[in-house]
Amino acid sequence: MARFDLSTYATVEERLRAFWSDPDNADARIVTNNHTYDGTTWIIEAKLYLSAGDQSLDLAKTTGWASEANKDEFALERCETSAIGRMLANYLYSGSKKGVAAPRPSREEMEKVQRLQVDYLIEAKSITDVLELRKLYTKAHANGAPAEVLERLKDIAKKLDSGSQDSGAGRSGSTGAEAKTGKRG
Repeated sequence: MARFDLSTYATVEERLRAFWSDPDNADARIVTNNHTYDGTTWIIEAKLYLSAGDQSLDLAKTTGWASEANKDEFALERCETSAIGRMLANYLYSGSKKGVAAPRPSREEMEKVQRLQVDYLIEAKSITDVLELRKLYTKAHANGAPAEVLERLKDIAKKLDSGSQDSGAGRSGSTGAEAKTGKRG
């Protein structure tokens, strides 16, 4: 369902290699700070100092912030990596792939987007209630699902809706008795 090609995004490791290979960055320092406040979401700030003097005066050249839901044992590491990647992108190290400037987000950030994407059509296959399908459509629309996915969801809803009008099928909690008598049984 992804609408992007992960191979076009530079990893944070690639950005770090490019950064550290530049002789002008020989005295630089990258510092991360944990700003997590409730334990449900990691919030990390990465700061770039170009020298020890800058660090002693807290004169960061640039920063990068990231957040990650605390859902598994690697959430903190992903969050810190994203913060460093954003900091490097802010300092003009977004990297390049195949000789072309890479997009600003890092590959790790786009992998997060990919993990969070929902295949709405697959989810729709298991729904037998028109109202639930309408909720799914609303969610898909709010999350920026492609127009063709939204159209397919409309088609599925129309088929479900016409089936429920004919036989009562697809209505949440309906029974055969309700379909025949109009009363809940």
